[in-house]
Amino acid sequence: MALLKKVNQILLLLLVLTVCAILYRKVHQVPLALRNETVDLENPEEMEEEIPVVICAAAGRMGAAVAAISSIYSNTEANVLFYIIGLKTTIPHIRKWIENSKLKEIKFKLVEFNPMVLKGKIRQDASRPELLQPLNFVRFYLPLLIQKHEKVIYLDDDVIVQGDIQELYNTKLAPGHAAAFSDDCDLPSTHEMVRSVGMQNTYMGFLDYRKQAIRDLGISPSTCSFNPGVIVGNMTEWKHQWITQQLEKWMRRNVEENLYSSTLGGGVATSPMLIVFHGKYSSINPMWHIRHLGWSPDARYSEQFLQEAKLLHWNGRYKPWDYPSVHTDLWENWFIPDPSGKFKLTRPDS
Repeated sequence: MALLKKVNQILLLLLVLTVCAILYRKVHQVPLALRNETVDLENPEEMEEEIPVVICAAAGRMGAAVAAISSIYSNTEANVLFYIIGLKTTIPHIRKWIENSKLKEIKFKLVEFNPMVLKGKIRQDASRPELLQPLNFVRFYLPLLIQKHEKVIYLDDDVIVQGDIQELYNTKLAPGHAAAFSDDCDLPSTHEMVRSVGMQNTYMGFLDYRKQAIRDLGISPSTCSFNPGVIVGNMTEWKHQWITQQLEKWMRRNVEENLYSSTLGGGVATSPMLIVFHGKYSSINPMWHIRHLGWSPDARYSEQFLQEAKLLHWNGRYKPWDYPSVHTDLWENWFIPDPSGKFKLTRPDS
């Protein structure tokens, strides 16, 4: 009898242990699955590299940023993180636009730019006041705004991307170079456009060589310029070489000595970059920056050439959301109407 009692006790203990084991598995089954999934996501071999793309969203032209973002997102499978830079007054608008449109699926961060950092650094210029807007100088401060990335793409808002942004991100920067740009003399197909509208593509068109400070740089006025509307930047080199501080130095000198202005090359943000980066930048594939589409309402590229282009840039006065402008159909393919109705396209029949 004693033996039978002992066997029953052992069986009861085993039954209790079995029940406890089943309950434990049921309680912990979901967390275990989530924990395994998290481990898989954090596996460095399976993590897809994040591509940070910086675009400004300015009041009055916010639809430009939307079209640019739309074109990038639609033409890539890459893991893109959009950094959308705006002023305090514009950020709520762009947030609502994204969250209430098909762009709600994108990964993005909104970053506020404080225009006070520009105090005392911008010379007032009445010829093209739009070029003096604070967001035009965001590109000078990339490492301060985008801190966790080694490599960053900056794009002006008046572009659309027709290629895979991964290809632009893969641009190789030479050792010691903080950025890559497109030379204004790099693509023969654009030379006719430049000549037809009387556009400058050398340093003479951006800097005032009558000033001693410019002549002292030792840069030939016939040196080919570059366009900083598309930048692939190395943030480590940028900080190491104090690029932001150098750019600010030339901005202050311009305030004091009027070394460049928008009446020259048409861009007060370009001139200090031409000085600071002279001879110290890598090159972007020319097809990744087909520009001058906004320079004249009459000059046009061939349709075949535009279809082959990876990125189109309406730099100049004639923007594709306004009238007159050229090749607006290519831009409008990517435009997403403003859900609030505040931003409207200007068209001949509107």
